[in-house]
Amino acid sequence: MAKIQLGICPIGWTNDDMPDLGKENTFEQCISEMALAGFTGCEVGGKFPRDIKILKKALSLRNMNIASAWFSSFLTSKPYEVTAKAFIEHRDFLHEMGAKVIVVAEQGNSIQGQIETPLFASKPHYTDEQWKTVPEGLDKLGLLAKEKDMTLVYHHHMGTGVQTEEEIDKLMELTDPNLVSLLYDSGHLVCSGKNHLRVLEKHINRIKHVHLKDVRKKLVDKVKEENLSFLKGVRMGMFTVPGDGDIDFGPIFDILNKNDYTGWALVEAEQDPAVANPLEYAQKARSYVKKVSGL
Repeated sequence: MAKIQLGICPIGWTNDDMPDLGKENTFEQCISEMALAGFTGCEVGGKFPRDIKILKKALSLRNMNIASAWFSSFLTSKPYEVTAKAFIEHRDFLHEMGAKVIVVAEQGNSIQGQIETPLFASKPHYTDEQWKTVPEGLDKLGLLAKEKDMTLVYHHHMGTGVQTEEEIDKLMELTDPNLVSLLYDSGHLVCSGKNHLRVLEKHINRIKHVHLKDVRKKLVDKVKEENLSFLKGVRMGMFTVPGDGDIDFGPIFDILNKNDYTGWALVEAEQDPAVANPLEYAQKARSYVKKVSGL
């Protein structure tokens, strides 16, 4: 049995892209409810204190650890040095918190944060030049991660230039496997209409971080048919926790275990906390994951 560490992301309590979603939920409530639901790790959210001493104490009181945190690179829109400077600061913070991986997603021409931009019709596509700039920049950032014995994991994401199976394949082909690894996100792959299990099996040796995100396919179809944005899809509830949507996570854990995956698997579901009570849904996810994986 692979040694998978099970965690959960704070976006179920407060959405950093749309702070009105869960604005009433405090940092302390968030990590307390994570622990209460049976999780031992999380990623860093916008409300988390950046004072390392304060954050470490709050987490240790609840037997919680930091798995990673999102980092936005701007390799397609700003000089590399701008991204590198911010990355080093982010890396050093995560290193102090004991994290081993750094989640990176290229945001230079992303539409994921644009409330009126149609998610499917306006998806960005990299130019030949950008397909050179992004992999080269990621390799350099990966080298910076290695300085602290950490691993860069790239997050394929809806509304970005690395969303589809073909784009993931290309990024993996163009980057150094010793410097750039992959974050596997079940929800983003299913949302994009791709075979999520094939991608998992194909790139399992590069996958060093996992997001367990479920999808309500009817709402994804609605987003596509009505030309809605990523954020409107989130507000509508196109994502949810494992066990509450249309993805069967049993085969995902089978592949992870068969290949001796030894990293974090984090429940992640950006929803409106006023509609999907964070503690209730965290408990639902924890119960379902235990049922299908034994974890």
